[in-house]
Amino acid sequence: MDVSQIEFGIDSFGDRPRNDQGEIVSHAQAIRAAVSEAVLADQVGIDVIALGEHHRSEYAISSPETVLAGIATATQRIRLASGVTVLSSDDPVRVFQRFATLDALSGGRAEVILGRGSFTESFPLFGYGLKDYEVLFEEKIELFHRLLDEKPVTWEGTTRPALHDADVYPKTESGRLNTWVGVGGSPESVLRTVHYGFRLMLAIIGGAPDRFAPFLELYQRAHLKLGTTAQPVGIHSPGFVAATDEEAKELFYPGYREIRDRIGALRGWPPLRREEFDAEVEHGSLYVGSAETVANKIARTIRVLDVGRFDMIYSAAGTVSATARLRSVELYGAEVIPRVRELLAERPTVTTGATR
Repeated sequence: MDVSQIEFGIDSFGDRPRNDQGEIVSHAQAIRAAVSEAVLADQVGIDVIALGEHHRSEYAISSPETVLAGIATATQRIRLASGVTVLSSDDPVRVFQRFATLDALSGGRAEVILGRGSFTESFPLFGYGLKDYEVLFEEKIELFHRLLDEKPVTWEGTTRPALHDADVYPKTESGRLNTWVGVGGSPESVLRTVHYGFRLMLAIIGGAPDRFAPFLELYQRAHLKLGTTAQPVGIHSPGFVAATDEEAKELFYPGYREIRDRIGALRGWPPLRREEFDAEVEHGSLYVGSAETVANKIARTIRVLDVGRFDMIYSAAGTVSATARLRSVELYGAEVIPRVRELLAERPTVTTGATR
């Protein structure tokens, strides 16, 4: 693997941080905080920021491309992605138009990461039934795939009106939007991603990253079977960087536990115990600690899975302070990323064929 080609990003859902008085900020303040974090990320050399779509009170971003458009006007080089766009409850034509517009505003820096989303609030909100969960995504990703050719489209399905020789504007300057699919660990989703020729972004939010190697191997085998070229795979996982390991854990844990338990109550999970959190930091997929600790852990994951992009979900603690979050972004860009590159150069990865 060419270490210089590995990319590093940050991801956020627009989680509402606390201010210096310890109060959770408003949705408007959280959106402005995300813009400030993106501007800092651009300044410290982070390659991409991905903003996820949610429709819940603890998250401020329901329209990632709108926030990304604001970021586009205040940054120079950082690429701008959704993470993810919930295509099932959106319209593929409008998704294409919005991201083509973002691409124009940013000078070609837009990326779309399509997915089903980790929550289902958007379905009733926009008039869709969960009984159509599968067909909605299947039909809409197929239509979106056709739209990417930027030619007149004829399409017919069951989830939206048919299109007959319809041309969609604006066109992009490059002729094609860079498109990924976010996958949470379903083999069928990996195969679908390969079928459409999209890039794979694997969500690894718990457990040892090693256990996801079979999905990367499946991705490679499927490309070989089709005779197509596999693109480098990306992964994203939660993380937080502070001056020391202990400071990072003490700042991160309360907010992380709060969000984890709130979601867990809806999904039948038991409350998070501190020893479980510590074990996940030590052996799992929480990249929490000092710059050196986080860098070593990221480097190991990149070596084991042979991935081409690592995104840190930097706001996963939710209610950590906005000041501490900015500092985490700064440390990630200024210290973690250069150190990961050093570590990988010292001990090159062994290419297993999982992503190349």
